Amino acid sequence: MNVKRNGILICDEITRSIAGDDLKSGLEGIGFKIDIFIINEANEETVKSVRKVIKDNNSGFTIGVGGGRPIDVAKYSAFLEGLDFISVPTAASHDGIVSGRASIRSGSRAKSMRAKPPLMLIADTTIIAKAPFRLLRGGYGDVISNYTAVKDWDLSKRLTGESYSTYACALSKMSAELLINEAASIKPNMYQSAWKVTKALVASGVAMAIAGSSRPASGAEHMFSHALDLLLDHPALHGEQCALGSIITMYLHGGDWEFIRDAMKKIGLPTTASQLSIPDDMIVQALVKAAQIRPNRFTILADGISREAATMAAQHTGVIK
Repeated sequence: MNVKRNGILICDEITRSIAGDDLKSGLEGIGFKIDIFIINEANEETVKSVRKVIKDNNSGFTIGVGGGRPIDVAKYSAFLEGLDFISVPTAASHDGIVSGRASIRSGSRAKSMRAKPPLMLIADTTIIAKAPFRLLRGGYGDVISNYTAVKDWDLSKRLTGESYSTYACALSKMSAELLINEAASIKPNMYQSAWKVTKALVASGVAMAIAGSSRPASGAEHMFSHALDLLLDHPALHGEQCALGSIITMYLHGGDWEFIRDAMKKIGLPTTASQLSIPDDMIVQALVKAAQIRPNRFTILADGISREAATMAAQHTGVIK
């Protein structure tokens, strides 16, 4: 690894105790100098502060230790400073642990910012297995939503002529199929389960790297999830919302939405709005609003959907009453 010997390790108070301090100690034991930066939020102010420390300390790389926010901040800060980034997830709740995008809050909303995939991923499955099982289920949901993401990309290829990678799509879909086939063996507190979900998330990340964008793993179902994030004071997990969106968008594609729903049920993922404590009307609003989230990305919702059609689709699939 051709990097300077000094780096900045970004974590929160919880992930510092889970893995941050041990990682710092281990790296310093082989000659690295590691500064720890504790964060509370993944927002523009935090990134600004991290970038200042990078410059002041002449850091050569960043390490993100966590399940979401520390990794996003480390990833985006490294991208802006032209540095390498190392991802050390303590939970496998979404594919952000390996993707080239970072979720950074600006004002009242989180934005998906361009970044680079990690130079290296260090995933200790014994640590990941100890995280709340809901987080692992969220990662499962994020991966199986690839089914509808690739359908959206294929639709765009046929209707708009958008550049398309057959290999990236095949890899993305394969990662979803592998998890669905392994659903019965994914259980709490088992490192084998953590390994299977992490491996699928990595494969999904590689598909995005091949494509040069998040296209193979982010379609209308992700826009639906981001819309919910804006509408709700307390959103559900990203993977939970994406999987729920996939049920509806697969229905809109005319595909086998029951297959998506049944796969979710196998692992205990919520398949209705009420199970996630989301009001039915918020589901409808999110579907209507989804097309505005990334207007330059063509999906099944690209031309928008009426409240009436959104209500019918959500009711038909049982997502709302």
